[in-house]
Amino acid sequence: MACSQLDLLALSGAVTRISRDKGLAKLRVFAKPTLPAHFEVDTWAKLQSAIKAIFLKQPDSCDLEKLYQAVNDLCLHKMGGNLYQRIEKECEAHISSVLQSLVGQSPDLVVFLSLVERCWQDLCDQMLMIRGIALYLDRTYVKQTPNVRSLWDMGLHLFRKHLALSPEVEHKTVTGLLRMIERKGSYTCSLQHHVHIRLENIQLKSYVRLGESVDRTLLNHLLKMFTALGIYAESFERPFLDCTSEFYAAEGMKYMQQSDVPDYLKHVEMRLHEEHERCLLYLDASTRKPLIATAERQLLERHISAILDKGFMMLMDGHRTEDLKRMYSLFLRVNALESLRQALSSYIRRTGQGIIMDEKDKDMVSSLLEFKASLDTIWEESFSKNEAFCNTIKDAFEHLINLRQNRPAELIAKFLDEKLRAGNKGTSEEELEGTLDKVLVLFRFIQGKDVFEAFYKKDLAKRLLLGKSASIDAEKSMISKLKTECGSQFTNKLEGMFKDIELSKEINESFKQSSQARTKLPSGIEMSVHVLTTGYWPTYPPMDVRLPHELNVYQDIFKEFYLSKYSGRRLMWQNSFGHCVLKAEFPKGKKELAVSLFQTVVLMLFNDAQKLSFQDIKDATSIEDIELRRTLQSLACGKVRVLQKLPKGRDVEDDDSFVFNEGFTAPLYRIKLHMFVMLVNAIQTKETVEENTSTTERVFQDRQYQVDAAIVRIMKTRKVLSHTLLITELFQQLKFPIKPADLKKRIESLIDREYLLRDKSNPQIYNYLA
Repeated sequence: MACSQLDLLALSGAVTRISRDKGLAKLRVFAKPTLPAHFEVDTWAKLQSAIKAIFLKQPDSCDLEKLYQAVNDLCLHKMGGNLYQRIEKECEAHISSVLQSLVGQSPDLVVFLSLVERCWQDLCDQMLMIRGIALYLDRTYVKQTPNVRSLWDMGLHLFRKHLALSPEVEHKTVTGLLRMIERKGSYTCSLQHHVHIRLENIQLKSYVRLGESVDRTLLNHLLKMFTALGIYAESFERPFLDCTSEFYAAEGMKYMQQSDVPDYLKHVEMRLHEEHERCLLYLDASTRKPLIATAERQLLERHISAILDKGFMMLMDGHRTEDLKRMYSLFLRVNALESLRQALSSYIRRTGQGIIMDEKDKDMVSSLLEFKASLDTIWEESFSKNEAFCNTIKDAFEHLINLRQNRPAELIAKFLDEKLRAGNKGTSEEELEGTLDKVLVLFRFIQGKDVFEAFYKKDLAKRLLLGKSASIDAEKSMISKLKTECGSQFTNKLEGMFKDIELSKEINESFKQSSQARTKLPSGIEMSVHVLTTGYWPTYPPMDVRLPHELNVYQDIFKEFYLSKYSGRRLMWQNSFGHCVLKAEFPKGKKELAVSLFQTVVLMLFNDAQKLSFQDIKDATSIEDIELRRTLQSLACGKVRVLQKLPKGRDVEDDDSFVFNEGFTAPLYRIKLHMFVMLVNAIQTKETVEENTSTTERVFQDRQYQVDAAIVRIMKTRKVLSHTLLITELFQQLKFPIKPADLKKRIESLIDREYLLRDKSNPQIYNYLA
């Protein structure tokens, strides 16, 4: 039986055929066919010719289908291994030759990069064509044989191998890439320490943000070549990052010395944006993180302290919210917010201390409010409402408010008194409410809230009794705020004061309708009385005064009416809070004088006398010496002089005399004399040093009672307790600042009064005595 060459190629072993002859089956066995002589050599010759033509970019006479079939035939006959080695050898010879041809090429790095890029693109195209012809080899021999690269990977491996064997080519390529990036706006450094050889005349020149136009496509292709070859990190990224670090280290030092902080931060922000854009445009994605980190480290991390020392206070003082926002965002990138937070704390404490310790106490609260408002604005607009920064502001303010134990609490109470007083013109209800809310923030920081309570209570009493509140709604709103902050126990007495005022109105209306008022009251006088509950109001020392007959009659009639309605109660008149409106006839016209009760008593003496000495007035009124001098000062030494002092002078002396001022004139019909006092005024709208001192002393006395009560309460529960544990529990329970030495004094006082007893065996142990 004859076989064609194709039949022989299709046979893989003995062929069995069955034929039938006269019904008898016969089995014939043929021998294995043999391949034509020189089959592998001839077939490879065709393939080699085609591969050479591909490398030389020339057409090949052999049809691609025949070439593909030739590869299949070699693989089917177990010749794939030899074929792979021959192809590899051919590729290696070509790649080695091409890379060697680049040695010594153009000194112009851009031209040289174009040659490398062309070489790389050619190799990629050529390997794709070879892989297309030998696809069957890739799918059979390569897949079935371990540790054998695909034809594409083999080509990359050979290129990488011979590139490493041509260090000049690799170095010039990396140098050219860095120069192109530099021309686009980057770095100045030498690569000699990044490569294995030293080349003359191949060093980077100085290009500092030249903004030159570069071939971005060329740059992109070559960087992708490094990535495809698997040498991007080692051959390019590492020297690139080193140059970046070198450049930014020098630039950071230079800019920190030459520019101010806002400009430096803008420059850093611009640089980081440029590096990010560079990564998007042509660098490998894996470079973005280390590149940005390198720039951040050299431009930010190394200069955190310098930036804060040089510019933070300036930015804060100038309320530069945009620059502070930029600083916050940049510091956030390098985990340096803690340094920024500490700088903020130091700034608040240093600046706030200047406000708190300033001798101009009357401006302290308004200055603190402005300072706090500016910090809140910066916190919201610059620090992204970071909770840690909010707590820092709170902690720093609490430290500031309590630098001077009692004075800030007193001044905050006085500030509220000023805002809540009548005559605070130009302020709407909404603005007043906003001010109260802001002051309440400062109030929260006060440790000694009992001091604030004492002064607020004293001032509130004056506003209510003298009718000087700007708004009763605002007064009640403030009480409500304090109640929310400190509880009902804190505001119980304050609320009681309002109840007394409202009840007094009802009592006065009832008195006017009573038979005593209709039948017994002297004509020409109207009087309104505030009946106050002693426990709610501040304690006022009694001040005696000899009232005119008409006023004494009025008081007696009211007392008779009140006790008939509320039996078992006792009335005690507080003359220091009385105020009157007198109708006065001067030669140049009639006037109404709004005066205090003491002023009233003095002025009414001149109904019966033209001239009175200081001693005469003192004997007639029985007013205390100091209070009388102040009263006469307000009447005869101010801008409005109802009386004339002889001789003239600011101070009231024992031998002075006073006469009715017949030449008195004023543009207004009603005149408030207590508004024209030159020195410390005894009228109720002003506070005296003695009042403040007595208020502070009352607070101190109340604190002693609270400390004693707390000690007894703790010891009654524990029975036996060491000194250290007792002090610790007292600090936890007491709501005001107190020194351990003061606590020790109160413990000694309770021991003397036999509430406590020292243990005989250990004097540091206290026993409670039931």
